[in-house]
Amino acid sequence: MSEELNNQNEQVGQSVNDYLGGAPDISMPDIPMPDPEPEEIVKEVKDKIDTAFKFAFVGAGQGGSRIAETFHTLGYRKVCVMNTAQQDLNTIKLDNKLCIGTGGAGKDRDYAKKVFAEKKEDVIDFMRYSFGETLDRVFVCAGAGGGTGSGTVAPLVHAAKQLQETVQSNSKKVGVILALPKYSEGKKVNANSHDCLKEVYDLVDEGIVSPLVVIDNERIGKVYPNLVVSNFWETSNMSMAGLFHLFNLTAARDSSYTSFDSSDYKSILDSGLMVFGAAPVKDWADPVSISRAVRDNFNRGVLSGGIDLSSGDTAGAIVVGGKEQLDNIPQSSLDQAFDQLCKMLKPGNVVHRGIYSGDKPNLVVYSAVGGLARPTAKLDELKKLGDLI
Repeated sequence: MSEELNNQNEQVGQSVNDYLGGAPDISMPDIPMPDPEPEEIVKEVKDKIDTAFKFAFVGAGQGGSRIAETFHTLGYRKVCVMNTAQQDLNTIKLDNKLCIGTGGAGKDRDYAKKVFAEKKEDVIDFMRYSFGETLDRVFVCAGAGGGTGSGTVAPLVHAAKQLQETVQSNSKKVGVILALPKYSEGKKVNANSHDCLKEVYDLVDEGIVSPLVVIDNERIGKVYPNLVVSNFWETSNMSMAGLFHLFNLTAARDSSYTSFDSSDYKSILDSGLMVFGAAPVKDWADPVSISRAVRDNFNRGVLSGGIDLSSGDTAGAIVVGGKEQLDNIPQSSLDQAFDQLCKMLKPGNVVHRGIYSGDKPNLVVYSAVGGLARPTAKLDELKKLGDLI
């Protein structure tokens, strides 16, 4: 009786197994299947330089790509560029390049926005692959006058912000480096620049963008009036990128005199619209000449026009001098120069100071002014040049 019961249980169990899937439902034909997409491995990207912050740069359009390329020449490696035209990417000497369109945007901002919207997720993946998992802040670099750069800068900011959140960046804000055209580039270009600058500054007001760094090519043409055609864009981009890098570099260095540290630089980077400037001190033995150099920074050395520098509420001033200069200049002369900068800014401002010994026999005052008000004069100027009024 027991053996018969066991045989019945085995038969029932086999029937249940067959019902639950012991036998296949269908016999599959041999259908050719495509190979799976190879998984893109995010690699660690290390800069060639030792700086206070690990910044990443994405260039949009031809102008923005050139700016990003300039940072790569300085040793930054978290760098990539994108464009709607492959032809414009061919001249950029970088490995990480992405074409998201065909034939360019033809100065059409709306078309560029549309193309970007269709490729947004691809762009985010591209940036993550190019930057790696460790970064402090993404900077979107763009030319304000063209189609691709001008049209994609704002959506790129939002994409970069999303990426920063994904990799848990230390910054909640995205930086923008925006190049404004020369007046002679035409009405359409100046109109694009007006709309682009206004759009990006609105993001500053919303607390999404900081800093906004403006490269004013019309202004740079006046600061360096004898530039030949072949060197203009390189000098224009390096004049800003070099100063940007100098502050990031010194913020990671000890000083035998007075240090400008990473917290000082971060407070300026978080302040909104900012500008850089530099002024050499020729007659450094004259105690007044250093204060005069600070004033020249405002009047002639700053690389952006149409911005009210007196509205700035935070700044950094770094003095770099050779051994002979720093061995002979009284501390009081430098203090007077720093005080001069304080008096030229908004009441209640904060000026972070730094004094460093350099490897050249000269004395130079470098400045970074932040917390600046909306560039109304520049917007009005571009509006008029673009026939928008």
